[in-house]
Amino acid sequence: MQDKSTMRTEVLMAENRVLNPSEQIVSQANLSPENYERAIKQAQNDPDAYWADAANELEWFQKWNKVLDDSDKPFFKWFVDAKCNIVHNALDRHIKTANKNKVAIIFEGERGDSQKLTYYDLYRQVNKFANVLRSLGVKKGDRVAIYLPNIPEIAIAMLACAKVGAAHNVVYAGFSAAALKERIQSSAAKLVISADGFFRRGKVVHLKHVVDEAIIGVDTIEKVILVKRAGEDIKLSDKRYSWYHELMDSASPYAETEVMDSEDMLFMLYTSGTTAKPKGIVHVHGGYMVGINRTLNWVFDIKPTDIYWCAADPGWITGHSYIIYGPLIAGTTTVMYEGHPAYPGPDRMWQIIEKYGINILYTSPTTIRMLMGFGDELPKKHDLTTLRLLGSVGEPINPEAWMWYYENIGRSQCPVMDTWWQTETGMFMVTPVPVAPLKPGSANKPFPGIEAEVVDKKGHPVPIGEGGFLAVKKPWPAMLRTLYNDKEKYKDVYWSIIPGYYTAGDVVRKDEDGYFWFQGRADDVLNIAGHRIATAEIESALVAHSAVAEAAAIGVPDKIRGELAKAFVILKQGVEGSDELAKELKKHIRSELGPIVVMQGIDFVDSLPKTRSGKIMRRVLKSRETGKDVGDLTTLSD
Repeated sequence: MQDKSTMRTEVLMAENRVLNPSEQIVSQANLSPENYERAIKQAQNDPDAYWADAANELEWFQKWNKVLDDSDKPFFKWFVDAKCNIVHNALDRHIKTANKNKVAIIFEGERGDSQKLTYYDLYRQVNKFANVLRSLGVKKGDRVAIYLPNIPEIAIAMLACAKVGAAHNVVYAGFSAAALKERIQSSAAKLVISADGFFRRGKVVHLKHVVDEAIIGVDTIEKVILVKRAGEDIKLSDKRYSWYHELMDSASPYAETEVMDSEDMLFMLYTSGTTAKPKGIVHVHGGYMVGINRTLNWVFDIKPTDIYWCAADPGWITGHSYIIYGPLIAGTTTVMYEGHPAYPGPDRMWQIIEKYGINILYTSPTTIRMLMGFGDELPKKHDLTTLRLLGSVGEPINPEAWMWYYENIGRSQCPVMDTWWQTETGMFMVTPVPVAPLKPGSANKPFPGIEAEVVDKKGHPVPIGEGGFLAVKKPWPAMLRTLYNDKEKYKDVYWSIIPGYYTAGDVVRKDEDGYFWFQGRADDVLNIAGHRIATAEIESALVAHSAVAEAAAIGVPDKIRGELAKAFVILKQGVEGSDELAKELKKHIRSELGPIVVMQGIDFVDSLPKTRSGKIMRRVLKSRETGKDVGDLTTLSD
């Protein structure tokens, strides 16, 4: 099965549809294939020098005494005794350069309204809100909950919290009151920043009443600040509530940036909680800013004239690292879009790229597959020639979606940077760079300084081509430091499953060239008659069929074979589901992956359960299929 999947990818390569981009890309980071290989060797031979070099690209109030302290594993410390603040690098230092009047944020509302903030505009707004926070008693070490949509005020709120030394806890603006309350209570937040509402698929998503419900009985909340976005007719009867714009009107545009230790907490971000109680991932100022700055600049080759769009949401780690902090540290222009990617029409993303002349697009495989379903003609109606790099994030991208993205959006000229990383890692871990040869569907190789391997449950490397667990042996700067108020769980979850390794929970295989092929989470791998088969491979085979737009696969119990596969398929527009088509798709899967993939059935559906970040919630499908409790659905988008 794995040989068959690999062969399909090699066929794509043999058809000359894979770009060797080193001939077309001139890297801003001075990367050539030779330089990149030297960086890999330096990171292997002298990791402290490699990461010190990355850290020296940034400004520090006081330099470190030691790059890495690993004396208390797994509680690693980076840039020991250094003093810094991520906001100094994301904003303050730019005001002394030509970036001062450069556009920092381009905001596009779902209704077509737009706003541009220069670095100086953003600097002043962040300073004003930092002064607002200080006037309300928020100080270094406090926690602040942020429940805002993808609008400029969420960036301002996050940066202002960091500026005063408070840790922000961003909760995706779509979670239920119960999910918001749980995260507020867990972090003991003293203040909530939210909005009256925002626009999604042409409707107003109301937020204020969610906050009302979430803070009932929460003694730590002293104040709630509301941004007026949707224009709702709201009267603030609760004395704890204030309007953002009214507080900002009287605030000074100048504020001191708090001096932080490199290891002081920058933010906590709670995992989705789809299978258990959410975990509060803790990230800090120093190592986090070093990791995201190095990875963003090298992977997306940031140039001074770039307009960069990460089409995610700040409520997730992708938004923290690569919508707000990373792009601002790099001094680039970052795009924020409020609404649904296919509203009011399925070409909305292509309209935005054309409108602003976007150079780099970073989005999810789920979004790519959704837009594939609308056909190849829509992208052709828009000028996408400004694009020079594409990116993928969130889950493994199947080769068919990779090629569609590359050919139809990138015009067969834009390398696709397929990145693997996690909330916990903070930064890209396995990823190509623009000077590397690419294989559709592969996340390429570990980034310099990342020692990742494919191992079995005992930590032994598995043979080439066989699936195993992704494990990381050495620490990296942007790594999580702990779980908030739960050090023992941090050790148990991440460092005890495979002793000596950080365990990511993902299944992956490595090919003969050292390229990593991610197959999904460990619980997304089926065991059919003793054969391990990733749901991602079944889904990839289905999407390769001309009738299929999206697919999700699960395993269902079978007395004889242990498990059988079942698929849920969304068909392309104009295609009707039938028993004949289901038989054809089963035959297609067998021809793609071999006879060991035994299908229990194929259901044609109009939609799939997804998280609000676009990941398919296969456990919901499996629970419904087997009659079990579906559990926590707060992350479900619909």
